[in-house]
Amino acid sequence: VQLVESGGGLVQPGGSLRLSCAASGFTVSNYFMRWVRQAPGKQRELVATITSGGITNYADSMKGRFTISRDNAKNTVYLQMNSLKPEDTAVYYCHVPMRDVWGRGTQVTVSS
Repeated sequence: VQLVESGGGLVQPGGSLRLSCAASGFTVSNYFMRWVRQAPGKQRELVATITSGGITNYADSMKGRFTISRDNAKNTVYLQMNSLKPEDTAVYYCHVPMRDVWGRGTQVTVSS
């Protein structure tokens, strides 16, 4: 069972990134999944969630800017991030709570 995040990088404020979380060993559409981020010196923070039925939810500061989605054929969960701000700088992790599986994370840096 494995999660591998990708798509992070350096982006200017106002820019966009799409993160991917590729799963192996299980089927993402069967599980509640979430994106969590951790900024330097701060606790992990919930970003967005998606249920097995496809219902999504977001932290207040991400609503309207971030979109979580899933491609069942690719067994991958995505996080589309728009209108990025410097305070969005963090390592972003994919997580399956029911199996307590974490990816290694992908770094997102928002800076001019």
